[in-house]
Amino acid sequence: MRSEDAEGETVLAGIGKLLRPDFPILAQKIGLNSLVYLDNAATSQKPRVVIESLANFYSIANSNVHRSVHSLAERATELYERARESVADFIGASDENEIVFVRNTTEALNLVASSFARPRLAAGDEIVVTILNHHSNLIPWQQVASQTGAKLRAIPLTPGLRLDMRAAASTIGAATKIVAITHKSNVTGSIVDVAGLTRMARRVGAAVVVDGAQSVPHLPVDVRELDCDFLAFSGHKMLGPMGIGVLYGRREFLEQMPPFMTGGEMVREVELESATWNDVPLKFEAGTPNVAGAVALATAIDYLSTIGMQSIADHEKALVETAWRKLEEIEGIQCVKPADGSNGIVSFTITDVHPHDVATILDSEGVAVRAGNHCTQPLHKAIGVPATVRASFYLYNDHDDVERLASALRAARRFFHRRGGSSRTSSRI
Repeated sequence: MRSEDAEGETVLAGIGKLLRPDFPILAQKIGLNSLVYLDNAATSQKPRVVIESLANFYSIANSNVHRSVHSLAERATELYERARESVADFIGASDENEIVFVRNTTEALNLVASSFARPRLAAGDEIVVTILNHHSNLIPWQQVASQTGAKLRAIPLTPGLRLDMRAAASTIGAATKIVAITHKSNVTGSIVDVAGLTRMARRVGAAVVVDGAQSVPHLPVDVRELDCDFLAFSGHKMLGPMGIGVLYGRREFLEQMPPFMTGGEMVREVELESATWNDVPLKFEAGTPNVAGAVALATAIDYLSTIGMQSIADHEKALVETAWRKLEEIEGIQCVKPADGSNGIVSFTITDVHPHDVATILDSEGVAVRAGNHCTQPLHKAIGVPATVRASFYLYNDHDDVERLASALRAARRFFHRRGGSSRTSSRI
């Protein structure tokens, strides 16, 4: 999938076209147009092997895990725990028991806020977040702050839309107990220096919680290199099914934390008036887990690993660089472009046209994008616009998709120019 150009530099060679046949949904048409799917930051499409993995589990291994001794239950348990090992290897965790299966990134972050942070915080303590944070990595911390008397502080952006590391150094201080950050912005596509922020947090004894929803599916991520205490991400954004997510937690912290939910499987001994908790990670997996989802996530990880995460990251970066050039040639488009470039995401507005109207016209051209504030209202307030259009790329996209995006945007520009613009004020996210 890689070749050498005339100057000997390694370049990507058509990953998107090679992989597209693996994804059944991409063969369909929207009206008269073939589908161009550019809403990957919201959710990814699924390769045939992942779809088949779900069907196979229910066909040959469907049973509850960790409970019965019959053959199906043992098979299901083996597949489930093997999936945990796959996830641990994928993100560089040293112990598969540091992997907790949850529903999604949001649940993982709420688990950390409730079980780890709330018992440790008191009035006068500080929780540091960033302006880039998705609401799922902001609202849980707002709630914990209001419940404990802790104070929320935010690291701002530079004029170039990068996280201000100089401001971070002065924001993370002696009172800081939690640093909750996003690894990759779902609006600008910029990558945050998590390791740098972790070093700042370590100097004051603060724990580091990372939202990896946009980074783990698109970049090589190693929790040992990041040195974070927690990392959350979702399977559905990385070719896996919906309803399965992951929390990585440092073992010593997971051992100390009370369970987030209680009920079956997460207990060791139960008396009428008391109970003791199971070992980690089972302590945090109350009730019947999404076994099929975990197994299919492991299949998605195998698929991604075969291609290589660095190859995927390089491919997306090349597509975005082309997209920026194409969009900047179109009159009226204002790009939300970070100074250090973007990784797989292009966000923009069109003068006098509401983003939802732009997205509607693009859909009529077969191009699927996202419009709104993308669950990042503080970020949009900081950049001075209430909403943006977002095109987000993945491994099955190619340069033809970029051309289709640009062509559809020119059509949208002509349409609204004739109509004299749009005054819609929708606040959907």
